[in-house]
Amino acid sequence: MLEKLAKARYFSRVTGAVNRLISERGESNAVSMADEVIHNYRKLTKDQHAKFFTFLFEKLNPDPAAVMAAAQNFSTEGSARNYIKLQRVAEPPRQELFRRLNRASNGTAALVEMRRDLLQLLDKQPELAAVDFDLRHLLSSWFNPGFLKMHRVDWKSPAEILEKLIQHEAVHEIDGWDDLRRRLQPDRRCFAFFHPQLPNEPLIFVEVALLPEIPAVITPLVDKKAETVHQTSNYKVAAFYSISNCEPGLRGVSMGNFLIKRVAEQLHAEFPSLKTFVTLSPIPGFMDWVVAGAELGGEKSPVNLKPAVRVAREQALETLGFAKRSWPERLSSGWHPDNASEKEKSALLCLASIYLGLVSASRIGNPVAKFHLGNGARLHQINWSADLSRKGLRQSAALMVNYLYDLSSVEENHEKFTQGEIDYSRAVGRLMAP
Repeated sequence: MLEKLAKARYFSRVTGAVNRLISERGESNAVSMADEVIHNYRKLTKDQHAKFFTFLFEKLNPDPAAVMAAAQNFSTEGSARNYIKLQRVAEPPRQELFRRLNRASNGTAALVEMRRDLLQLLDKQPELAAVDFDLRHLLSSWFNPGFLKMHRVDWKSPAEILEKLIQHEAVHEIDGWDDLRRRLQPDRRCFAFFHPQLPNEPLIFVEVALLPEIPAVITPLVDKKAETVHQTSNYKVAAFYSISNCEPGLRGVSMGNFLIKRVAEQLHAEFPSLKTFVTLSPIPGFMDWVVAGAELGGEKSPVNLKPAVRVAREQALETLGFAKRSWPERLSSGWHPDNASEKEKSALLCLASIYLGLVSASRIGNPVAKFHLGNGARLHQINWSADLSRKGLRQSAALMVNYLYDLSSVEENHEKFTQGEIDYSRAVGRLMAP
């Protein structure tokens, strides 16, 4: 009983603090009031988070009647005065609340934390997407790449930053300090974006290997016992092999594309011999797509294949025959790229080329492919037996892909991708209809 009363008291305090903060006309008490809201918010339980965000949705929405009237006035007379009035009444009061909360001590970090909590509720309470839209809108402005600082992370960086690299590496797990130290040697680079309000919090980081040629296999890049190459004249290729977001509360806030381009520019300035910038990327979801029948977008966004490619797709699915024996069953019985038949290899490469080269721009496209192709990269090469980890075998039958960043054509490729056109190499094209 006492616990319930305490929970109710915390919720009452936080909503009361919100009402006082949003009604504050001056700025003299704004910081202390914002601190009060955040202090009481952090005492809420996970169950009360839903109640809190529902309160923001229901009580701090714009007035529909006022919005309608202002919109009609602007439609009748598109004057600056009517435009400004429309903008003012259409903006939800909760956006002003978020701006005022940002004045608090560590307010930016607190708002990112709030959005992290909010994102966990959206599946069950989709109406809260309106609150998330407002918060993401502001975070996208505050975390604009123009405000972010790019720093190289090396072995001399503060230990708390290095620990966060180990914690947040999302693509190729870092196996302790020895592994991390190898990834920060002279022939490796790690760069991260930082925000002035969160100076010791890497928001997103990218790992790069400096190599003599385009890599087709991941193991040498993440082998902590691999010999370090000190001779800079051997650095011909910069391979981005991992990019990881550190802060779930910033999901949907675009930073990675700017980071890759900025890193490429800095590396080219440091090593003029670097002429080629590529990724060595995983293909998460590829085998799920194959096993489900290699869907082509459905009725809403169909992908039209040339007759020869359509026939090749159907033959590839028939060759693999997953309707008879599932992919997990094959893996558990010892399937491996080295013992796959030539027909299986050809079928998987064919389907991967279709998935990446033709389906990527559709609704069901691969998220990693969407990121790089939408960022202006070219689909350059699909690599067989490239990631033999358990995860790599399960997700993509050990396939990996090189996306090529030609700095002179990334803008053109980006524009093409927004129109549904994917730039891919002849080598990839030949895999579609072997």
